[in-house]
Amino acid sequence: MKTAHAGAALALVLAVVPAGAQNVKITPVGSHPGELCANDRATIFEDPTGVRILYDAGQTVTGADDARLGAIHAILLSHAHGDHIGDQKLKAVGAGECANSGRVPASPNSTTAEIAAAKNAAIVMTSDMGTFIGRKVQNIRGNPVAVCPQTAGVTSVPVAVPCRSNTHLGGTFIAKTPDAARGVEITIVFASHANNVPLSLLSEAQRAALGADSTSIVLGPPTGYVVKFTNGLVAYLSGDTGIHTEMKTVVNEFHKANLAVLNLGPSAGTVLSGAYAMNELVRPASVILTHPNEAVTEGGKLRPASRAAAIINQLKPAPHLAISGRTMEFDGRGKCVARC
Repeated sequence: MKTAHAGAALALVLAVVPAGAQNVKITPVGSHPGELCANDRATIFEDPTGVRILYDAGQTVTGADDARLGAIHAILLSHAHGDHIGDQKLKAVGAGECANSGRVPASPNSTTAEIAAAKNAAIVMTSDMGTFIGRKVQNIRGNPVAVCPQTAGVTSVPVAVPCRSNTHLGGTFIAKTPDAARGVEITIVFASHANNVPLSLLSEAQRAALGADSTSIVLGPPTGYVVKFTNGLVAYLSGDTGIHTEMKTVVNEFHKANLAVLNLGPSAGTVLSGAYAMNELVRPASVILTHPNEAVTEGGKLRPASRAAAIINQLKPAPHLAISGRTMEFDGRGKCVARC
C-alpha cells in the first residue's frame, strides 16, 4: 500500500513540475543570432532555482542595455584581456560580419563593469580583478563596491547593490535565491594564460607610463571556473588556457565536472591539445565549444574547414556549438536534453 501511495505521489509531482524544470539553461550571447562567430564569448547560465550567471561578457553584448541579458545575479570574469573584460561593445546585434563583428569602444569602464553596475550583480572573480571592476562600477554609480554580504558563507541573490566576492584562486562563492534549499557553488580554478589589462581601460597616467613600452598591468592570475548547479550539473568553464595537469587532478578528480565549456582560441592551444584535454583529462559527458576566433558557422551550419570542426572530429564527449541565442538545457548528468 505504501508503495502504491508513493508511486501515486511521484506521478503527481511529475505532473505538476513542468518539463525541464530541473535543467540548467545555457544561452550563448554572440554577435550574430543563430551563429557561432569569431568574437563570441558571453554565456548566460540559469540554475533551476533562478540564479542567473553571466560568464565573460566580452565584446558581443551591446552593453548593459542589451535586451538579451535579462536579470544577472553574478558576473564572472576569467581574465582581463579585452575580448573577455569587454574593452569594446557590439555596435548592434548582427553588426559587421561573423568573422569580424562591428564594435565600438567600451572604455573607460568595460562591458563587465557596465553590466555589473546596471544589474546589481555580484562580481565573482579573483580579488585583484574584482577590485579593479569594483572601482569601474564605483566610477559609474558613485559609491564604493563592498564585499558581498553573507550568512553562513552564502550570499542571497539578487543583491541590493553591486558587490565583490573577495575570492582568490581556489576559493568558492555560493549564490542562493531566498526560497531555494541550496545555492549555486562557483569555484575559481587555475588557467594557464596571461592576465594583462587593455591600456584603454587604465587611467591616463597609467597609459602614459606604460604605453610607450606597449605593456600594461597584470591583475593577478588568469582563471577558469567550476560551477556546481543545484540539479547536479558540474560545469568547467575553461577560460583561455593551455593544457595543464589540474584539468585532471582538480577539475576531473576533485570536482568531477560533467560538462565543459571549452575556449578554442588558437593562442592558448591546438586542436590536438584541446581534444586531449577533454578526452583524457577533464572527461566530461558534454563539451560546449566557444571563443572560436573564427566564423564557425554559416547559415547556422558548421563550416567544415573550421578549427571547431576539426576538434569535433576528435572529441569523445558530446560536442555542442555555442550558437548565439540558442538556449540549451542540461540535466544533472551533463547531458544536453533540449535545443542541442
